[in-house]
Amino acid sequence: QVRLVESGGGFVQPGGLLRLSCAASGNSYSIHSMGWYRQAPGKERELVARINSGGVTTYPGSLKGRFTISRDNAKNTVYLQMNSLRPEDTAIYYCRVLTGVGGSLEVWGQGTLVTVSS
Repeated sequence: QVRLVESGGGFVQPGGLLRLSCAASGNSYSIHSMGWYRQAPGKERELVARINSGGVTTYPGSLKGRFTISRDNAKNTVYLQMNSLRPEDTAIYYCRVLTGVGGSLEVWGQGTLVTVSS
C-alpha cells in the first residue's frame, strides 16, 4: 500500500519561505505524476503544482514564479519550494501521487498546514 509522508509546513511571516517535502513508500509501480494541492478554510482544494515522471511541471498562473516543484525519483520524493509567501497562501497543503498501472491509482497525503501571518 502506498504511503505518503509530508513535512515542512509551519508558521512563517509574509515574505518568508518554506519548503515542503512528500516521500512516497510502499509503491509497487512507478510513480507517474506527483503534485501539491492546497485547501484554504471555506475554499475548494486547488492545484498548486504538479510534475510528471519526465520532469514536466504545471503551475496555475497565479502561483507561477513564487512556487517551484521538483522531484527526486530515486527517493520517490516531491518538493515544493515556496517563496515570497503571502497571507492568502495559508492553507493545508496536500501531496498527491498517481501510481499503479498507467497512473490509475490516486493517493493523497494527510496534509500539512502552512500559516502565513504577521
